[in-house]
Amino acid sequence: MAEISSDPSNPGQNVSDVLNTPHTDFDFDPKTMRNTKPGSKRLKLTLCVLFSFLLSFPMLWKSVEIYRSPLPFREIQTLSDHIQSNPVLFPFHFQAIFILSNPNNHFNPDLLRSKLFSQITKLTSPTPKCGSCTANFTLTVAVEAGHSACRLHSFGEPLPCLYKCGGGIGQINFDSDDDEAVDEALESVLGNACSSFGGKVYSVVVVVNEEKGVKAVVGKHRHAWIVGRDALETAEEVAAEVLVKLFANGGREEGLIPSEFMPVGADGKIVLSFSLLNSNPGDWIYDWDFELVDENLLAPVLEALAPIANISVESQVLYHTPKAAFSSWDENLHSHIFDAGYLPFFVNSNEWHLDTSVAAGGRSKILQFVVYVPSRNECPLLLRLPDGDVSTTNGFISPMWGGVMVWNPKSCLKDSEYNLPGRHMLSTEDLHKIFEVFMGQFRQLFGLKSNSLYVGASSTYNLLASESGFTEWELDFLSRQHTCFSLHSSATTLSSLSRLVQSLPRMIIMDDIGKQVKLSLEAEKSAHTNASIGAYGASAVCSRQARSLAEDAFYHPSIMSVSYFSFEHCFAVYSPFFLPVGMHVLLAALREWRRSKKENAKYALWSSQVKAASSST
Repeated sequence: MAEISSDPSNPGQNVSDVLNTPHTDFDFDPKTMRNTKPGSKRLKLTLCVLFSFLLSFPMLWKSVEIYRSPLPFREIQTLSDHIQSNPVLFPFHFQAIFILSNPNNHFNPDLLRSKLFSQITKLTSPTPKCGSCTANFTLTVAVEAGHSACRLHSFGEPLPCLYKCGGGIGQINFDSDDDEAVDEALESVLGNACSSFGGKVYSVVVVVNEEKGVKAVVGKHRHAWIVGRDALETAEEVAAEVLVKLFANGGREEGLIPSEFMPVGADGKIVLSFSLLNSNPGDWIYDWDFELVDENLLAPVLEALAPIANISVESQVLYHTPKAAFSSWDENLHSHIFDAGYLPFFVNSNEWHLDTSVAAGGRSKILQFVVYVPSRNECPLLLRLPDGDVSTTNGFISPMWGGVMVWNPKSCLKDSEYNLPGRHMLSTEDLHKIFEVFMGQFRQLFGLKSNSLYVGASSTYNLLASESGFTEWELDFLSRQHTCFSLHSSATTLSSLSRLVQSLPRMIIMDDIGKQVKLSLEAEKSAHTNASIGAYGASAVCSRQARSLAEDAFYHPSIMSVSYFSFEHCFAVYSPFFLPVGMHVLLAALREWRRSKKENAKYALWSSQVKAASSST
């Protein structure tokens, strides 16, 4: 490229003319001097190309920018630390009411209160754990003996709605054999009084009369009563066991609420899938009117468990569904026997196509309940327990999967000539029996007892059953357990999401994710607030929402995008395209700047020599 220069005084003058001028008295060195002013067009052109190249970088960076909705990382960490260090403690309100039929009975009320409080403290956990009864309880002791009354408060501030002596309990006939009537009478006296406080007051009534022995009954509401002549001798131990072991801990052996998995889906839903399996339809075919079960038997259960889970029901009838293992014939029982040791092989996953639900691919929990109708060759089929006895329910459960019941048709008890391959309907009586077995299995899946007896260290208690399958105090226990698990699961999920997002700076975070995280945190705070005031159902609902929202945020479809590559990856992809060109442009601009600086120095030296020569002449 030719050199671009200019002479403002004489644009047409060339180098030879300047050298032949008579006033030039110095030696002109073309290597170090120049007598024309260097041009700036090359430098401007090169800088223009460089600046345009540099200005393209912000546009490129904007084109590959990843949108990230701001997440409350500090709040998530604070919540996680709070749940780990401060377990959720629900308030418990206990009251013990002593009814003495003989006014001449004298005893020390203060000593009674002290013993009961000591027994409760002995049964509670020494260290606070989520949902457990530690020091977060109030105790009220009331005594009725004829027309004299005494009321004592031993711990905490009791609710103003608690029973007052002379409130009508003495009029209840505790000697009656109708425990249902006694339970309803207690509910009318004690249950409605604390309705404005959520009704979460657990009561034990100790009735000392002339009846021999001791009868202990736990009602389906939040009341229990102990009746007998000797009831006062062990009143403190029995009352404390009912209040702590049953009302507070749900009758579970471990006595505490661990952070274990509950049969509830991550989205707070449960799908109850009922299947009727005909092993060999060539022998007989059975069908059922499941609408009867759904409308009359399952509806109360779904309503009772509504705060804990959103439950849906579906049913199906399958054919050609043999079991995966063989049974053996027992001459003494005249039945085919299936030992408990082979129960893992009973369910035939290859032939039993049970996962036909639309929710099978989602995050809802599916519990399978199967009625197995054996073929004629293995009917009647009985299940033998590990101790050698035959199962009374003829069924078994598989934890977190569901339950199976073997139903033997009555026709299999007849001779082999009896053959009815046509379609038969299960009777209403059979449906009720099947539902009772499934209800017991469903309770076991939630960690509750399936029978009506609880054998404690101090006494044996008769547990009244509820029409909904779960008593009120059991629902309180499940609500507390579900709240603890959901809050822990939600905090863990949000913490995992927070660490994941912070470790990948280029991960896409949509506004929906940020909104779900904020709503999950709000739901967790609401659950804590409701738990602190004893609103068990409301805390379970809020904790379920918090867990569902946290799971939705963690498994949001946009978070699975492949666009959240690292900055190093982005540099490695784009550098082969822009680095060679960019380096050439930068080096050209640097070289042109140095050349322009050098040429200007030559012109400045020549100008100074000319001025010096002119001044000397």
